[in-house]
Amino acid sequence: MTTNERPQTTVGGAYAWYALCVMFIVYALNFIDRQILSILAEDIKRSLDLTDTQLGYLYGTAFALFYALFGIPLGRLADSWYRGRLMALGLAVWSAMTASSGLSSSFAQLATFRVGVGIGEAAASPAAFSMLADMFPKKSRALAMSVYSAGLYFGMGLSLPIGGWLSSRWDRMYPNGGAPFDLAGWQAAFLAIGLPGLIIALWVWSLREPLRGASDGQPAPIVQPGAWRSFGGELAAILPPLTFWSVARFPGALRTNLAALAMIALGIATIAALTGDTAQWITYGVGVYAIFSWTQRLRFIDPPTHRLIWGTPLVLVAILGFGSLSFFTYAYSFWVAPFAIRMFEVSKETVGLTIGIPGAFASAAGVIVGGRLSDAWKARDPRGRIFVCMLAVILPAPFFWIMFSSSSFTTYYVLAAVIYFLNSMWVGSTVAAYQDFVLPRMRGTVGATYLLGATMLGLALGPYFTGKVATVTGSLQIGAFSLYAVAPLTLLLLWIVSRHTAHLEATKVERARAAGEGTPSPEGRGD
Repeated sequence: MTTNERPQTTVGGAYAWYALCVMFIVYALNFIDRQILSILAEDIKRSLDLTDTQLGYLYGTAFALFYALFGIPLGRLADSWYRGRLMALGLAVWSAMTASSGLSSSFAQLATFRVGVGIGEAAASPAAFSMLADMFPKKSRALAMSVYSAGLYFGMGLSLPIGGWLSSRWDRMYPNGGAPFDLAGWQAAFLAIGLPGLIIALWVWSLREPLRGASDGQPAPIVQPGAWRSFGGELAAILPPLTFWSVARFPGALRTNLAALAMIALGIATIAALTGDTAQWITYGVGVYAIFSWTQRLRFIDPPTHRLIWGTPLVLVAILGFGSLSFFTYAYSFWVAPFAIRMFEVSKETVGLTIGIPGAFASAAGVIVGGRLSDAWKARDPRGRIFVCMLAVILPAPFFWIMFSSSSFTTYYVLAAVIYFLNSMWVGSTVAAYQDFVLPRMRGTVGATYLLGATMLGLALGPYFTGKVATVTGSLQIGAFSLYAVAPLTLLLLWIVSRHTAHLEATKVERARAAGEGTPSPEGRGD
């Protein structure tokens, strides 16, 4: 038995914090590789002759669809296999795809590699959320989740100065061409950012696994029998046309599946015709259909998990509410740099230093402060975590309006850090809230569900929506202001969740048992 096959049985302690630091680095790399497109966007736009809508698609939908969908089977695999190894494999894949993005010479090629980045990155968070929930006691779980989630913002902020510096330095070295392999600065930046992740993946592989359920007094084996066979079944459930085979084994499911496919296809065709953005909406429609197919299969093979997540209307409201929080976050984080470069005519290096680095520290501080506030508020009021999420919607609004109305770059970048801080407060709260809704063995799956909401509602729609409004109106400023059109709906959904969160937590065991928890499923699910 190797070191990382021996379970870490101690809850909390030095090793838990060491592992958290490693996962923080992984998540930072995750977002550096994802977010670097922002600082390189203007160069890519000129080089490949793209529109703002296409940039939004590259950053959002092309990445988000596969990130969200592969998060489903990978989240389920995290519930039944070595989670540290899963993170390491994902890191290796997305790092290779980021490096390969540097070889792109067309929109289609770059979109393909962005898909690969999304598939690789889908492995990280479900595994990390599950490990952290088992490594830390419940009273400090939101803090641990927030520290991990701070890696997101740390990487997001560092991607701007690093990407801007690499790209600009390369272009200065080869101003008249003659660069190795005829690479442009933005291409060299992708290569330089992606390759180190292949080495760091070896470090991540060495992490010791915590005992499942130890922090909640419900210990379970780390590896479940048939983990990879089950993963294959989950993969078939999200990849058309294998989805037909996946659901055909269950009574009446294929008929329902085909009816849903027809309705989704009709809706997507209508939206695509109205907007003219065929690639965006076909991609999105595939994602919606795949999610529906997966939930169908989950209902038959693991009724308790389906009951606690997709079979509970209030959790569906939570998925919509929490997911819509990221609509603003993802759009803002992508467009804040291109807006500055375009409107204030400043260099990539200047934007990276004045927005990226302060934004990284402000965001990391915001998500940690939000996590601490969430834990403290939750101890006094079961609605506390939801209230923190609502504050993250309301508090940034006046600063956002002043920032994007200002003609002063100094005002712009100072307020950018303020907004990064305030808007990041919700992240740890939502992750911890999701974990509170389910049993320990379901944490990888609910982590994947969190990513589904955040990516399909936020990442796939937010950057695209802003880019589309900017393309139609000719104003990126109007595109930015349009983001707050979603805020009233977000607050309404969160208010509904806040009224029922205590009941959801108190009845989860009862509802799981009513759905068959403790009874082996047809595909050998273990408890």
